[in-house]
Amino acid sequence: MTETTFQNVLDHLLDSKKDIPQNHLGYYSDLDPKSLRLFLDVWKSVAPNRKLLLLDNLLSHLDSDTLVSYEEIGKALLDDSDSEVRARAIGLLAESNDPKLVDSFLNIFLNDTDLAPRMEAANLLGEFVLLGELEELDSNIQHEVEDALISVIRSEDNPSLRRKALESLGYSSREEMTNIIESAYQRSDPAWTASALRAMGRSHDNVWNDSVVSKLLDSDPRIRFAAAEAAGELGITEAAPIMLQMLEDEEEDDDVVSAAIWSLSQIGGEDARVYILNLLENTEDEEAIEFLEDALENLDFNEELNEFDLLSLNDEDDLEEFDEDEFFEDDEDK
Repeated sequence: MTETTFQNVLDHLLDSKKDIPQNHLGYYSDLDPKSLRLFLDVWKSVAPNRKLLLLDNLLSHLDSDTLVSYEEIGKALLDDSDSEVRARAIGLLAESNDPKLVDSFLNIFLNDTDLAPRMEAANLLGEFVLLGELEELDSNIQHEVEDALISVIRSEDNPSLRRKALESLGYSSREEMTNIIESAYQRSDPAWTASALRAMGRSHDNVWNDSVVSKLLDSDPRIRFAAAEAAGELGITEAAPIMLQMLEDEEEDDDVVSAAIWSLSQIGGEDARVYILNLLENTEDEEAIEFLEDALENLDFNEELNEFDLLSLNDEDDLEEFDEDEFFEDDEDK
């Protein structure tokens, strides 16, 4: 058998009659400059549908394999003439925290002629807002991103893009966020309410707890889905029994069910554990089993984290009590 080379992989890519083998996907990872030039030379001759097939396969592989990186391809295709290619190229950069990409994402978000790349750019810009909140990004860059998101939210642009911008801005702690989220939440359009709920969850601000809980039993599945997600992000303990009852009583949309189960794994509690274990014991579907096992693992992680936080607080209280009550009293006795 002849050894597969990157040139073989590229030759195979040109043949639209052949499937793209799974074992070829790794060859596109971490391309050096020479390999990237080879790829781009061949790319010009690849059929449009074949390009999208490859990029979809790379995106799927990126989700399942933490060891691969397609950033070089993503960066190189940001200005591709095909808008669907540009959108997928942004997706390949989803795990990159490189601030040098912000200008490119902002340009696409604000100026691209097609919606798909703008939506993907809006999504990733939220990650940079989050980095700014974590003090892992220059504040000037964070503010530039926030200003762009706000400008689109307040514009007459495509409603889907404006809602996506709102969701990404949810990470921001800027003062005007309260009014922006509240305004969207009060709209009669369920899509805007759902986006406002996602922004509430991303804010990690418990001022929104009542608003989130009040939408858990909404008649619109989009709103229930977003409320369930937000309840988990905010760790709203009062939401857990409502979601358990919701799951027991209703024939829910599959997405809502998944969101509620994952939210329960974030909030924790013995009732949530019993419910998830019971589901696990009564299903034979492999995907469902994998999801429920991940939910249990997440529940364990969050409960251990909460326990650690409580222990840390107790240690601080003990230290404070020792310093103030025991040490000085003993010193006075002497």
